[in-house]
Amino acid sequence: MLRGLDIRDMLIIDRLELNFQPGLNVLTGETGAGKSILLDCLGFVLGWRGRAELVRQGAEQGEVTACFDLPEGHPGRAILQEAGISIDDELILRRVNSRDGRKTAWINDRRVSGEVLRALSDTLVELHGQHDDRGLLNPRGHRQMLDAFAGLSDDVALVRSAWKALNQTRKALESAQVRIDEAKAEEDYLRHAVAELDALAPEPGEEQTLDTQRRLMQAAEKIRTDIAKAGEALGLNGAEGMVTDASRWLEGVVDQAEGQLDETLSAIERAALALDEAQQGVTQCLDALSFNPTELEEAEERLFAIRGLARKHNVAPDELSDLADDLRNRLAILDDSASDLETLQGNLNTAQAKYDDASNGLRRKRSDAAQALDQAMATELAPLKMERAVFTTDLQPAEPGPEGIDTVAFTVATNPGAPAGPLNKIASGGELSRFLLALKVCLTDINSGLTMIFDEIDRGVGGATADAVGRRLSDLAGAGQVLVVTHSPQVAALGAHHWRVEKHQDAAVTSSTVVALSPQARVDEIARMISGDTITDAAREAAKELIRSL
Repeated sequence: MLRGLDIRDMLIIDRLELNFQPGLNVLTGETGAGKSILLDCLGFVLGWRGRAELVRQGAEQGEVTACFDLPEGHPGRAILQEAGISIDDELILRRVNSRDGRKTAWINDRRVSGEVLRALSDTLVELHGQHDDRGLLNPRGHRQMLDAFAGLSDDVALVRSAWKALNQTRKALESAQVRIDEAKAEEDYLRHAVAELDALAPEPGEEQTLDTQRRLMQAAEKIRTDIAKAGEALGLNGAEGMVTDASRWLEGVVDQAEGQLDETLSAIERAALALDEAQQGVTQCLDALSFNPTELEEAEERLFAIRGLARKHNVAPDELSDLADDLRNRLAILDDSASDLETLQGNLNTAQAKYDDASNGLRRKRSDAAQALDQAMATELAPLKMERAVFTTDLQPAEPGPEGIDTVAFTVATNPGAPAGPLNKIASGGELSRFLLALKVCLTDINSGLTMIFDEIDRGVGGATADAVGRRLSDLAGAGQVLVVTHSPQVAALGAHHWRVEKHQDAAVTSSTVVALSPQARVDEIARMISGDTITDAAREAAKELIRSL
């Protein structure tokens, strides 16, 4: 509920503070006094798109602050919580427009984006007028309105979930079919390639191992000659024999050397051991270099086969094993395709049946709701002096989608036997106002916490019809808050709270202000609305009579 509106330096408003009340709040004033400016300012602080130039001439910036009650359970609390904004019972919106066009917004002193502000404003205020093409007159929203009227949110959620599951299952089947078709197109290649890879059976790292063995065998003869010579140099005819002789000669005289040869003999012993190790290494290397000439040929053939297959498939030799696994998997898809497709088709049939059941169930409930809404509209239109008009909720089949298999359009026939058509094409200005008001009464959730604003929705009607419009607005405001901008004295007389918008002009400055009316001032304002600029006693009496008739 809107509690207060503070406007500073906006358009022709210097400074204005308004405190609104529950119930029906009426704003009146002469044409051009600035009533639309109030709505522009309220729309600005709510983040709505509107006029580009809002800052008052001569001011550096304009500012609007709006204060709302935010009781427990209000839908705006969820938006605030998601945005990480602390939640109190009082909600304060503030937005500043600088001279250079920059706009900055705060919610409870927390700076926010325009997106968050607009999302929140949708839970706070709803604006309606004769040319409300973004609301009740927009056929694209009629299905959602019917669902809200019937409380079908859970049913719509069920259909939406079934539609999502159906699409996912359909995509899984389509993807599997694409993979199978691709596999079939290259089946001969796959089977030949897998057979070829399986026959060779290359292992990761094998190419490097074969290359090393091949190079070693190619150089083996030269290496064996040098290694054999080294072995002879280390053996009995070489270093080993000489070390043995030296050890024998020294051992024969060690006792006479008085310990001088002990360390020498130890060193010779160590050298002998080292020579033995060296000889063993030479022998092992010679054994390793001993190979059958066919081994080189076999190693070269396998090495060339691995490298040739790698070039053929444009992969590294070490990747041939992974390639074989991938090709086998693609063949497995083909071999298992019949079973997989049968399973996926069964899943699709099940998902389709669930969607059909959910959407057909929703259609039945929408059909019942359409009849209920038509009856409710007939009840509402009668007091608005449109008892001969026929309102119809037209439910037609549509392409299946996330919200079912129906299209919904509100159509009207203003007289029995007249052709029905869209609201904004059939109804005149005054009739359209009453249709919109009746729709709003039927569709409004009294627990939504919305402040509803009606901008001259009573235009084009007068007398008893205007009185009926005012009484419907009053009824609508009984459980919440309604702000109505009106030129109708019958509507104004029904207001629980009354403000007059005034424009003041001198040689240099034009300004607009809003005045809360006392009981007597209210009589004079309604009298002005009846008689025009000259307020007569008869007009005052008529105004009093209108107020007394409440």
